[in-house]
Amino acid sequence: MKKRFKKLLTPIFSFVLGLNFLTSLTASAGEPYDVYNYDRWGEAIPSQAGYIADRAVSGYDLGAGAFDNPNDIFYDHNDIFYIADTNNNRIVAVNSDFDEVVEIYDRFKMPDGSETTLKKPMGIFVSAENDYMYIADNENSRVLISDRDGNVISEITKPVSEVYDQKRTFLPQRVIADKAGNVYVVLNNITTDAAMFNPQGEFTGFYGANRVQPTAEIIGNYFTNLFISEEKKARRARNIPTGITSFDIDGDFIFTCTQSSTQTTDTVKKLNAAGNNIFANMDLSFGDYTPMYDTSQNKVLQPAICDIDIAEDGNINVLDFTTGRIFQYDEDCNLLFITGTIAKQVGGFDHVAALESKGENLYVVDSSKDTVTVFTETDFGKIVHKATRLHNDGYYEEALEPWYEVLKRDGNYRRAYIGVASALLRKGDYEGSMKYSELADSSRIYNKAFEGYRMNYLKKNFGFIALIVIVLSAVFVFVSKKLRKRRLAIEKAKQEEQDQLAILDRQIRILEEASVFVRGGQNDNDENEKEEKWI
Repeated sequence: MKKRFKKLLTPIFSFVLGLNFLTSLTASAGEPYDVYNYDRWGEAIPSQAGYIADRAVSGYDLGAGAFDNPNDIFYDHNDIFYIADTNNNRIVAVNSDFDEVVEIYDRFKMPDGSETTLKKPMGIFVSAENDYMYIADNENSRVLISDRDGNVISEITKPVSEVYDQKRTFLPQRVIADKAGNVYVVLNNITTDAAMFNPQGEFTGFYGANRVQPTAEIIGNYFTNLFISEEKKARRARNIPTGITSFDIDGDFIFTCTQSSTQTTDTVKKLNAAGNNIFANMDLSFGDYTPMYDTSQNKVLQPAICDIDIAEDGNINVLDFTTGRIFQYDEDCNLLFITGTIAKQVGGFDHVAALESKGENLYVVDSSKDTVTVFTETDFGKIVHKATRLHNDGYYEEALEPWYEVLKRDGNYRRAYIGVASALLRKGDYEGSMKYSELADSSRIYNKAFEGYRMNYLKKNFGFIALIVIVLSAVFVFVSKKLRKRRLAIEKAKQEEQDQLAILDRQIRILEEASVFVRGGQNDNDENEKEEKWI
C-alpha cells in the first residue's frame, strides 16, 4: 500500500508544481516575450508581469490619418495626450481614453497675425502653470510657445552669447518648463548639457552636464598630460561627455537620461535646482544587468536609455532603445517591472522613441511602426504598486500585508523582501527584518536592524549582563590579587636566595684571602732556613 501511495505522490507533486508555474505565467501568456526580473544575485529569473499590452493605436485608429515617424508623447493636466508627429509636421491631441482626436495643431498664428507651420517637431510639453504648449520645432531651429488655441506667445531661437558656440545650429529635440517658467531644451547637436532660458526667453547658460566616462584611454591621457607641454595639450582632442537625450520634470527635480550605449555613469540623473545629481554617489544601474548579445550583428548591445517618465506615484519609467524594453523603478530606484521587447507583435517594437504614463497605463511610441502601444496594469502590478505607494508615503506597516501577498504570488520578487524588511524594521521586529533583508541582500537595512536588535538585547538583559560584568570584575580582582601575592612571594624568595648567595660569596673570598696570607708566611720561613744553611 505504501509503495502504491509513493508512486501516486510523485505525479501529483509534479502536477502541483506545474500548475504553480503556469499560474505565475498567466499574466504574460499573451506577451511576445518572456517576463523576467532580477534576483539578489543579479541573475535574470522568470517573474509575473506588471503590465500587459492592451492594444497598438495608429493614426488611422484615431481618425487622424497615418502617423509618420512620431517622436514624443506627453500627457497634460487637462487629461489630454499630445503626440509629436514629426514627419507630418504636426502635434496631434488625443483624449484621455486614447481613442479620439481632440485637436490637430499644424498651423499657428503669430503675434503679428501671420501664420506659421511646424517643421519636423521632435518634442512637446504642456505646462500646468500657464497652460502653454512648448514645441521643439527641430528644423525651424526654434522652440515655439503657444496657447492651446494655436496662438503663438513667443519663440526661443539660437542664443547670441559667448557661452553658446555660434558655429553650431540650434536644433531642439526635447523641451520642458519648470514652475517658474524657466525653459530647458535638449539640443541634438550639443553633447554637453541642456540649454536653459529664463521666462522671458533669454539664454542663461547650460544645465545638468553629464560626467565624462572614465575609460582606460581617458585615464591614460590624464597621466600623459602631466608630462607634455601646453602646446601639445592644446592640440590634443578634448574628452567630452555624452549628451542628454531626454528628460522629465517632477516637482523641483528634473530627471535626465542618455541614449549613449558607451556611457555607464549618469545614464539616468535626478537634478536639483542647482543642477547637482542626487544619484551621483549611489551605486545604480538602469536597464538590463547583463548586456544583450545580438547574434545578427555579432556584438554585445549595451542599454541605451532614450526616454524617461516620472509617473504620478513617483515611479521612474525608462525606455531602452537597444532592447525595446520599459524598466520601471520605485523612488529609491529598486527595480519593479520589465516590459516590452523587440518584436513585430503587439507588445513588441521596432524603434522605441518615447514613453508616457497615465494612472495604471503606460504608452510607448514606436517611430518605425508609427503606433502608440498601450500597456495596462495586471492584478500583480496593482498589488506591487499599492505596496510601493504605501511605502513611499511612509506607511511601512500598512504596506506589510500587500508585500506578503506579493511574495505569495512570486517568491523570488526581491523588491517585496526589501519592503517586508523595511516594514518589520519600523515595527521593531529586528530579527524578522534581519531575515528578510538578508534574503533581499540589502546590507543597509540589515545593519540598521542589527543595531536595533543589539540595543534591544542589551536593554532586555541589562541586569544579567551587569551581574556577569560584576562577577567577572570580582573574579578578575581576586585572581589579580592572588597572582600579585604569588609574584611578590616569588620575588622575595629570589631576593633571599640572592642575599644568601652574596653572603656565601663574601665568605668564600675571605677564606681565599686567608689562605693566600698563610701560604705567604710559610714561604718566608722556608727562605730564612735556606739562608742560614748557606751561611
